[in-house]
Amino acid sequence: MLDVGDAVPEVTLKDADGADFTLARYRGKPLVVYFYPKADTPGCTSEARDFTALAADFAALGMPVVGISKDKPARLKKFAEKYGLAVTLASDETGAMCEAFGTWVEKSLYGRKYMGIERATFLVGADGKILRAWPKVKVKGHAAEVLEAGQGL
Repeated sequence: MLDVGDAVPEVTLKDADGADFTLARYRGKPLVVYFYPKADTPGCTSEARDFTALAADFAALGMPVVGISKDKPARLKKFAEKYGLAVTLASDETGAMCEAFGTWVEKSLYGRKYMGIERATFLVGADGKILRAWPKVKVKGHAAEVLEAGQGL
């Protein structure tokens, strides 16, 4: 998994409207990038809603928040509309961004092993380098912790 000091990889993603973009569009300002397993599931919904609840605070810091999963853009759009999400959601259908960040990992559930996205968050500096990484995120209170870290920049 990428860690402090590593440069953010340039991989083209799709936004919820299906348009291409890269994280380079945010260069010159700090950025929060979080990876989540699947849109519209309980933990992922809580996390997205928590970041949305603090969206004005992140915006006041000039710090966009981007959530990345392997969901298709149409599913992301539906998810964002259903919950009124105020964060940018990005589709990494190919898994290239998950691979580059190291969030595509082997998981285990009830003894069954499978590949999936590890919930992780990265605070990226204006120069495109990771300032802080949170692997294996627990959702409760996480968005507030990331905001606090961002306020310390």
